[in-house]
Amino acid sequence: MRLSVLTPTEVVFDEQVGKVIAEAEDGSFGVLPRHVDYVAALVPGLLHCELEGGKEVFFAVDEGVLVKCGPDIFVSALHAVRAPDLGEVRRAVRQSFLATTQREERARTALSRLEADMVRRYLELGD
Repeated sequence: MRLSVLTPTEVVFDEQVGKVIAEAEDGSFGVLPRHVDYVAALVPGLLHCELEGGKEVFFAVDEGVLVKCGPDIFVSALHAVRAPDLGEVRRAVRQSFLATTQREERARTALSRLEADMVRRYLELGD
């Protein structure tokens, strides 16, 4: 099977895997190569896959969708962070969320400036 983990801004992972374990609203589930085609809404949590050589890879994913179609599995999530082992997931998530928080703060500051400028210009039109 080929697993592709996608976010709106990047392809986080795209490799052959032997097994995928994900979390949906009603619990964890596994997908093996001959699994029937399947669609599931994912909740924030862990996505775990086993590469064909037996090595494990972990992802922390935000809510998203998993689609299994033939030999391909697509996971689309708002945020996804890859970690080499379960112990590194927490560090990777913390680092990723810190960067996201900083970007969001800069965007909010820029939006506030634009809004203030628009109000100022609107008031100037009334004069």
